[in-house]
Amino acid sequence: MTPREELDALARRVCNWGRWGKDDQLGTVNLVTPEARRRGAACVLEGRAFTLGLNLSESEGIQAGLIPGRVNPSRTMTQVNTPLSPDPEWICASEDVVVMALQCATHWDALAHVSYRGVIYNGFPASSVGAFGAQVCGIDRIGSLVTRGILLDVARARGVEVLDPGYGITPEDLTASCEHAGVVVEPGDVVLVRTGQMVHLALDARPGDQRDRPGEQASATPGDPPKRSRSRRNLIDYAYPAPGLTMACASWFHERDVAAVATDTLSLEVLPCEHENLYLPVHVLHLVEMGMSQGQNWYLDELAKDCASDGRYSFLLDATPLAFTNALGSPLNPVAVK
Repeated sequence: MTPREELDALARRVCNWGRWGKDDQLGTVNLVTPEARRRGAACVLEGRAFTLGLNLSESEGIQAGLIPGRVNPSRTMTQVNTPLSPDPEWICASEDVVVMALQCATHWDALAHVSYRGVIYNGFPASSVGAFGAQVCGIDRIGSLVTRGILLDVARARGVEVLDPGYGITPEDLTASCEHAGVVVEPGDVVLVRTGQMVHLALDARPGDQRDRPGEQASATPGDPPKRSRSRRNLIDYAYPAPGLTMACASWFHERDVAAVATDTLSLEVLPCEHENLYLPVHVLHLVEMGMSQGQNWYLDELAKDCASDGRYSFLLDATPLAFTNALGSPLNPVAVK
């Protein structure tokens, strides 16, 4: 079987076109039912919250110019202590404006983000995306996305801090990570896959983080892999080559009716791709065939450390995108509550 035939066979196996009607624009988000939300709410025991989004600033941006148009956030002041009344000593305001690519940091891809053979999800024509954005399958269609989240810490399950560059995550890895976490993925769950790749960003501890700061003694959590130095920030090492999902994982997600999947990498799928003549095939399978939104650049390290500490890898997840009308993606700051 050629690589293209392999992709076509997988596409037929996981295709959700028409499953929720010929006019559906939500795809697998349809699987987030009240039952799935209640299952997520039942995971909240102590009320500990973890933010999973990267900070948004130009200096902390992760884009290195590899993807045309993906610029790091640039924030400018538009008002600085400007009087709002005739009395300048009364009420004054300060405001700012930001310019950024919607997919430059932690984000969801809209189903219209990629097309394949002239179509997007559910058979809508690729021409439905034009100068004014996505007329169908835009990110604004999702609305709220609150459900149970499951962390599959592939790196920790394999006993390493970060997967090797270019390591292709297999369905067997996902199953082994479920067994390591003691969880069963159910319909409507959002699955977060941790590779450890953000070690290359050398992130400083953020407000509320308990992670060790660079240069400090690493605290030992039972079962933690050996620590690697975080002193060197390298955006190229973060971007490429990178560990990520393989094509076969699409069947694993489809069989379990996963609502969405996100990773702590720039591309979500393994880079270099599995076959040199099939570029970003996982994007095709997830977004076009399955109608499954996917997220990239999710900060999972602190959540993973907590999950390893208490042995609970499920949580309530609020991953609602910003409602940019007709947009092809949305930045967000997801929150996991345990």
